[in-house]
Amino acid sequence: MATTGEATTTNKRVILRDYVTGFPKESDLIFNDTTIDLKIPAGSTTVLLKNLYLSCDPYMRIRMGKPDPSTAALAQAYNPGEPIYAFGVSKVIDSGHPDYTIGELIWGVVGWEEYTTFTPTPNSHHFKIQHTDIPLSYYTGLLGMPGMTAYAGFYEICSAKKGETVFVSAASGAVGQLVGQLAKIMGCYVVGSAGSNEKVDLLKKKFGFDEAFNYKEEPDLDAALKRCFPEGIDIYFENVGGNMLDAVLLNMKIHGRVAVCGMISQYNLENQEGVHNLPTVLYKRIRIQGFVVSDYFHKYSEFLDFVLPYLREGKIAYVEDVVEGLENGPSALIGLFHGKNVGKQLILVARD
Repeated sequence: MATTGEATTTNKRVILRDYVTGFPKESDLIFNDTTIDLKIPAGSTTVLLKNLYLSCDPYMRIRMGKPDPSTAALAQAYNPGEPIYAFGVSKVIDSGHPDYTIGELIWGVVGWEEYTTFTPTPNSHHFKIQHTDIPLSYYTGLLGMPGMTAYAGFYEICSAKKGETVFVSAASGAVGQLVGQLAKIMGCYVVGSAGSNEKVDLLKKKFGFDEAFNYKEEPDLDAALKRCFPEGIDIYFENVGGNMLDAVLLNMKIHGRVAVCGMISQYNLENQEGVHNLPTVLYKRIRIQGFVVSDYFHKYSEFLDFVLPYLREGKIAYVEDVVEGLENGPSALIGLFHGKNVGKQLILVARD
């Protein structure tokens, strides 16, 4: 229930200066301090959250551009002059809604700010955190939106079977590292690509990929894929697009499946690259399907029931790249598009 009394505090926020073209810069994001009331007015059904962790994700770049009808089905554009928003982990500070109690921990969509208010709706995408024996930060990644993305993409879209060959691009990122481990649990042969030798070592030594390569050191992606998959690829978990997708299509097996999760190589291009090997989709009867994680949020409890035992038994590993302080959020987000992160990129805003 809402509390009474007078109490306010300063709320630091990260604001989009203006719509972005090309690669985003730290200067595209500015800070603004405002005052927020720490008490929900009587009769309101609003919930007040204190943000503990904020997630940095590639799709946020899409929202930084001008409104585009072609991307609206995935992500509405941010409004210049207002806080950007993304997934985060938060604590309920006050509540006028009967379903939310002071002190509860939740993950869901929040503003890039110290405090956020929201009014719960059936589509507000906020989930209560029941398993606090797991690090709270994991709910921005492994147990949050990226983990659910990996689970839905691999099991619902890829329809994988034991013994199949799986290729994951951007494999050391928030989604890719889990996709590879899910594929190994199923008994697949798994190869990942990443943008540094450090990340390649992580894929093989930490996450158990059978093979991995640094795409920046491969002058011929087609040759690299043929080296790793001499008999072809059954499943491609697509996070990159562009030249990588073109090369993969040449190496897919007949009736191969491509789950299109993201295309980070294209988000900062004003003129996006075309794909030249599309006839292969016909010749090899390849199924290419894009998906959005929110379509599968109704399976979240099923996902937790599946992944938590593996996590607790040490059979699934997860690597995070954590920066401390909201003031360091813009540089962390921009670094994502230059491959500076190692593992899931997130921001520690407050410890409690």
